Amino acid sequence: MLLDRRRFVSSSTLAFGGLALSGCATTIARPTASAKRAVCLPPVKVSADRVIRTVAGLRPYRAPGFIVRAEALGDKRLVHNYGHGGAGITLSWGTSKLATELGLEGHQGPVAVIGAGIMGLTTARLVQEAGFPVTLYTAALPPDTTSNIAGGQWSPFGHFRDSAVTPEWRAQFAAALDYSWRRFQIMVGEDYGVRWLTTYAESGGDPGPADAYHPAAARVPFEDHPFPVDNIVRFDTMYVETGRFLRQLMRDIQIAGGRFAIRSFASPAELAELPERLLFNCTGLGARALFGDTELLPVRGQLAILLPQPEVGYAFSGNAGYMFPRPDGIILGGTFERDQWVAEPQPEDIAEIIESHGRLFGGFRCSA
Repeated sequence: MLLDRRRFVSSSTLAFGGLALSGCATTIARPTASAKRAVCLPPVKVSADRVIRTVAGLRPYRAPGFIVRAEALGDKRLVHNYGHGGAGITLSWGTSKLATELGLEGHQGPVAVIGAGIMGLTTARLVQEAGFPVTLYTAALPPDTTSNIAGGQWSPFGHFRDSAVTPEWRAQFAAALDYSWRRFQIMVGEDYGVRWLTTYAESGGDPGPADAYHPAAARVPFEDHPFPVDNIVRFDTMYVETGRFLRQLMRDIQIAGGRFAIRSFASPAELAELPERLLFNCTGLGARALFGDTELLPVRGQLAILLPQPEVGYAFSGNAGYMFPRPDGIILGGTFERDQWVAEPQPEDIAEIIESHGRLFGGFRCSA
């Protein structure tokens, strides 16, 4: 199924305190006389012959939310940091901060991080910043991790079911979101591939005072945007070019003396054999088999990437799907397919993604 990120964010985070605008069904707008006054934006050129690659990844989704928790592993301390669903990039620095604060207090000596996706890398950097040597044990390195496939919008979506989370978890979520929001802001620039973009999103609600993570949010009158849809809200948020971001984090870790070791683990007993006395589990979906977490399920996401268009300096999210412009290509998404274990693009789904975006941008009432 095609994913409307804005509406998904709305339904899954409102109970937290208004982090997103409320969503409702939208309709295709009919051209009116006011269409002649529509503000122009450069349309995305959508066609199958402009697709440069297609990808699919498996988001590690838990209805009760991500896990940040410490436990004993023999004579060692094990801290879990996994299960972030579609909010891995967004929450990475925040839950890694929670995890390191939980694990490092009173610790002495080297530290092990299991996994080298976004959670493993951010955890390792925070460990280093706290003054500890670190080794990352991982079965795969970027670009061969699920994190590389993420579209990269800073927006917490698709990572819990509202009825399944506890007040304690909501407090963790709030703290993680706040730290991650601030940490990404100081990384904006070409080095890490983080930038601010104006985003146009379909929404049936009005901006609220608690919408702190969508600054400059405002409803856009129909005549002031070119999209062939009703109910557009405009806001600013950050976007991450994930490939560049992960490469730079790896460099930072290595420059600071960190080490990467290619290794897989079949059981907690194998983890207990490591020389480090403090371990951080950042294995994502792998934690299901490694630790028997049956609440952890894959949610497949598929993307079609078009040739880059440097003139496109805005993003979109709505019924048609979502579009994020990046230097490495125009990202078109996407799907949110629960309990799908095959991390391969499906031709019929990719065709639907292209067709829906073709209708959206082909219906522009004005183009720059």
